[in-house]
Amino acid sequence: MGTYSFAEWFVLVQHELLLFAGVFFLLGAIDDLAIDLIWLWLRLTGRGKSERVPEPALPVPLTGRAAVLVPAWHEAAVIGATVRHMLSAWPHADLRLYVGCYPNDPATAEAVESACGGDPRARLVLHERNGPTTKADCLNRLYRALEEDEMREGVRAHMVVLHDAEDMVDPLALGLLDAHIGTADLVQLPVLPHPMEDSRWIASHYVDEFAAAHGGVMVVRDALGASLPTAGVGCAIAREPLARIASARGSGGPFAADSLTEDYELGLGIGALGGPSRFVRARAPDGRLIATRACFPAKLDCAVRQKTRWVLGIAFQSWDRLGWGRRPVDVWMRFRDRRGPLTALLTAIGYLLVAMFAVGGVARLAGLGTWVEPSPLLVALLILNLCSLVWRAAWRFAFTAREHGVREGFRAILRIPVANIIAIMAGRRAFAGYLASLAGRKPRWDKTRHTVHPALRPGAGA
Repeated sequence: MGTYSFAEWFVLVQHELLLFAGVFFLLGAIDDLAIDLIWLWLRLTGRGKSERVPEPALPVPLTGRAAVLVPAWHEAAVIGATVRHMLSAWPHADLRLYVGCYPNDPATAEAVESACGGDPRARLVLHERNGPTTKADCLNRLYRALEEDEMREGVRAHMVVLHDAEDMVDPLALGLLDAHIGTADLVQLPVLPHPMEDSRWIASHYVDEFAAAHGGVMVVRDALGASLPTAGVGCAIAREPLARIASARGSGGPFAADSLTEDYELGLGIGALGGPSRFVRARAPDGRLIATRACFPAKLDCAVRQKTRWVLGIAFQSWDRLGWGRRPVDVWMRFRDRRGPLTALLTAIGYLLVAMFAVGGVARLAGLGTWVEPSPLLVALLILNLCSLVWRAAWRFAFTAREHGVREGFRAILRIPVANIIAIMAGRRAFAGYLASLAGRKPRWDKTRHTVHPALRPGAGA
């Protein structure tokens, strides 16, 4: 060992990294392929097709009161558009909109009051404490406001709908949630990121990820009867299960105030109660997907910060907070949810190997390097992983093109390296954040800053 030259050590490390990454990439590919094959079977048998929803001339009355909770912190730029569009798109008399703001954020509160325009269905709720606390804490304040109204008016909501301050709702979404909440404790609609012409690579990579996740993976989870994580937007929870979760947590409310991904925990918590959950994909007569539309971060640092919060909450915090579940299908899905940091590590190793091969090639041309003939096992691993990469690129193209057109589908393939780099950076930050949380650092609402709203952009759709 001590007689190895630097070039031989270089090749040895390269070989071992290649073998390590190849094995785990293949395991991940098998996991993804299993989801893909189940999705294809659902499509072939007709179970994976989207519903068709007629668009009535007048809004169909809801079967009960729907309370929509929207937490907001430093959202003055977009909250007005969200509130105005929601109240216009959902003219139902049984709608009650609760928007949560903080005393030290008067600009957002003023934007909410202006957008409400005296509509009695909307209510601005000020938190008792200065912000930011956490998104879940703000949601708990809104939940308490809902309880106060229920007691005062003697009318209990039959579902609670969650949305973010930057969302653009579909006119048919509330009625669709209402129609399905009678047979399920939780109903989740798809999220459809708005393609950003001025951020084709960073903001628009969310287009590809949500197209695959909410066009394929969530459909499979629903069909398998697994617990469904909510996206925190476009989801409805039946009132009774939510009250049971609130009772179990104490006086604070049903949302985990010390979690960065309270929406994810809420969905799995509903599943743990034994109630059915539904992921509903439906289309209007004009073919549009009934979904929540939003503009996602257009700058690299904002995208990394948002992804960091997701990875930290879902992949790291949930290990301690939620465990692995009891049913095999839930264990499988939670394993998939927590793959993010490992996938980021493997991807980083993959890019490192590309650089090492380039350096090694140059060294050999200069007569300074050496080469080890790869074993048949390694060659087989490389071929299988290459096939998997081509399959994933084709899959990414297909799901993105289905919702956003062929041109965006081709861009989805070109955006794969961008998505990988963001995932690597977020994975590193999330791991550092997890170590800090183990040292006692309390979570804060490290929220994404929103400056644009899909309702105010051309080609927004619904």
